[in-house]
Amino acid sequence: MKRLTTILIAALLSIAALGQNSIKVQAPNLVGVNEQFNITFIISGEHAPSDFSWEPGNDFQLVWGPQRGSSTSISIVNGKRTTSSQTTYTYVLLPKGTGRFQIEAAEATVKGDRLSSSRPTIEVVSDGAAASSQGQGGRQQSQGQGNQGGGSTAGSAQVSGEDMFLRLSLSKRSAMVGETITATLKLYQRVNIAGFEDARFPTFNGFWSQEIQAPTNIEFHRESVGEKIYNAAVLRSWNLVPQKAGDITVDAAELVCLVNVRTPRASTGSIFDSFFQDDYQTIRKRVSTAPVTIHVSGLPAGAPASFGGGVGSFKMSAALTRDSLKTHDAASLRITVTGSGNTSLLEAPKISFPPDFEVYDVKVSDTGGGKTFEYPFIPRSHGDFTIGPVEYSYFDIASRKYVTLRSQALPIRVERGTDLSGSGGGQIVQGVNRRDVRDVGSDIRFISTKPAALSAIGHFFVGSPAFWILSALLLLLAAAAWFSLRTLAARRADVVGSKNRAATKMARKRLSQAGSFLKGNLYTAFYEELHRALLGFISDKFNLDAADMSKENISDRLVENGTPEGLAAEFIGLLDACEFARYAPDSGHEAMNSHYETAVSVISAIDDSMKRNPRKGNGAAAALLALFLLLPTQRGAAQQTAYTDSLWTQGTAAYSDGDWATAAKAWSDIRALGLESPDLYYNLGNACFKQDDLAHAILNYERALKLDPSYSDARFNLEFAQGLVQDKIEAVPEFFLSIWARKLCWLLPSNTWAVLFLILLAGTLGCVLLFLLGRSVAARRSGFITGIVALVLSLLCLHFAFWQRTDFRKADGAIVVRAVTTVQSSPGRDSAKDLFVLHEGTKVKLLDSVGEWRNIELADGRQGWLPEADLEVI
Repeated sequence: MKRLTTILIAALLSIAALGQNSIKVQAPNLVGVNEQFNITFIISGEHAPSDFSWEPGNDFQLVWGPQRGSSTSISIVNGKRTTSSQTTYTYVLLPKGTGRFQIEAAEATVKGDRLSSSRPTIEVVSDGAAASSQGQGGRQQSQGQGNQGGGSTAGSAQVSGEDMFLRLSLSKRSAMVGETITATLKLYQRVNIAGFEDARFPTFNGFWSQEIQAPTNIEFHRESVGEKIYNAAVLRSWNLVPQKAGDITVDAAELVCLVNVRTPRASTGSIFDSFFQDDYQTIRKRVSTAPVTIHVSGLPAGAPASFGGGVGSFKMSAALTRDSLKTHDAASLRITVTGSGNTSLLEAPKISFPPDFEVYDVKVSDTGGGKTFEYPFIPRSHGDFTIGPVEYSYFDIASRKYVTLRSQALPIRVERGTDLSGSGGGQIVQGVNRRDVRDVGSDIRFISTKPAALSAIGHFFVGSPAFWILSALLLLLAAAAWFSLRTLAARRADVVGSKNRAATKMARKRLSQAGSFLKGNLYTAFYEELHRALLGFISDKFNLDAADMSKENISDRLVENGTPEGLAAEFIGLLDACEFARYAPDSGHEAMNSHYETAVSVISAIDDSMKRNPRKGNGAAAALLALFLLLPTQRGAAQQTAYTDSLWTQGTAAYSDGDWATAAKAWSDIRALGLESPDLYYNLGNACFKQDDLAHAILNYERALKLDPSYSDARFNLEFAQGLVQDKIEAVPEFFLSIWARKLCWLLPSNTWAVLFLILLAGTLGCVLLFLLGRSVAARRSGFITGIVALVLSLLCLHFAFWQRTDFRKADGAIVVRAVTTVQSSPGRDSAKDLFVLHEGTKVKLLDSVGEWRNIELADGRQGWLPEADLEVI
């Protein structure tokens, strides 16, 4: 609305100005002292003047005038009638002397208003006017023309150098490198020129030149040179910019002019000679300029890095076409440099764009008195960025020093846009009907919903105390089995030992025989059998011969083997009773029965006391007690398990409902308790991916695979997420055997390899026992071969388990978590050089650290330094 109002006001003012009357003056600016000239006053407007007055003044003589002329025009547009009139007053004047004089102002009355004209200045010189054939403002065509009027170059007519010459005018004869010089080539003449040919202009070696004026129609105007009036015309005009220091010579310009000159002819005496004879002929006159030397000084040293070659005086402005856009949208930075100087040679400023901005070729356009540099760019990452401040330096001629122009910093906000590598194009599957079947989309795999088997962070079964205890127990069990089997074999081969172990059994058998004699009331047979049972028990138990079967020896042996002295004495008493009864008369059935029961109880008591000997059987109990003490306590574990299960369920439910942030928080709280598992990291990676946090998604997938390289879902999601990373890095090829070994190691997690090791170790020990204790050669051979195979496989499983644990504990991998970061050649931002750019989600290898900087290496071997804040260790 404001713009429309401004246009209407301007239109009304222009119409009003057209309707107003004014006085214009037409007069030459240069005349000779004896030359008459015209001065004309023109009054234009709706109404004619009612009164006009003007005086020539004391500097000019009025020769004739005024001569009045008038005209009226009427126009009708859309029924509206407009009348305009023009009245002229012409005077012929003659100067009274030389000098510069100002014409008096004319006055007129138009419809009651008093008007006054301007006062132009006229220069009067002493020499006469130029050739009248050219006149004031005469025109000549620049194209070369042939001889006019059949003239020839022969004859005695000549044109002097004062009547026609070329002149190259320079705005300055001393300049600096890059300073603009204006060169103008003019032709001055006081003759009648018919045309031009063979023009040769300077080449301007050592200068950058730009032709700024090249008229096709040569227009002459009056100029005074040395108190003489010439008809002068501009042939060419250039802007020159010296490119080197020193004295530079501008070579001469040449031009051949076709001049009509009057030549006397011999008279035949006829009265028609002057009518039919032509007194003019055309001659060729070559004119040239003198070489001109220009002294050029070099620019002083110490030019700023932002110096763009400008010499003069300039101003700069910088602006963004858009300060808020989305990724993969285009925008431009426009820098306009205006001023006076060598604007055509201005170089584009050096702009430091954010690392992830894709910048295209600069578009340069000339504006009135300056240049505009447009930098198209496309941001490839989201975030808040800053461009600039833009600096541009030039050399100021007036102050003779370098001046740096500086713009404000230009903030730009880039929001996340549509991913160009999204699911728009899927995999093409050839169908039976010969039509392409295209996937409509792709996504990461769903989370793990079953409760995770959590463990302490960094805990592995292999190398743990439980692992070494189980391994030691297997070795101990194998040793115990070997010892037991060897002992069993030795016992089978030991007759004395067999008799010792069967002593109680044989004694009870004999006591049973004595019992049968007791029932039969066979007095002598009963005591003989009872005596034999007692002595046989001692003989078998202690491997004593008949000669060693004294009562003192028997008593000592019983006491040495743990039998109480009272029990030993009771045993000796039974022996005495048997010996006495054999030679004494019958004491009755009751005495026999009492001795029998006493013998049974004494033998049983002696056998029990010897079995309870404390020197035997304590090792196994101690081993079982140590194993029990090493088992982890379960106190408080149930409460923590219930809490982690509730957090796990909460995260799973939130993820299913699309509340990614709540799910990520619940699972992060579990990790904050010092617990981890592959499923936990996998779910955390999925939650981060759904929140467009690509870097932390890849980080958690890597952690899940570090714990369990065989986790197929985590590997699929990792490859899917890595496909969205902007950096494409070709890894250095690895030796094929290393690749095979790693793939074999990644078939199972570390804990599974450790369990397989224990199983194979047990099998190996079993084969060793078979080899050592086998009764046949075939059994021993089978045990040896199978044991070797089982040993190799067990060691391989142990190596894989420790390999995965070692890889997990290595802190040599990291993920770039910043949207865009620049890798530098050394730590620190001041002296370092930018090497390359990395984006979020890129995996790097950590080599070294200095302060807050980390030395990193890419998969293709390139190295550099990054701030520690831009990385997160896997």
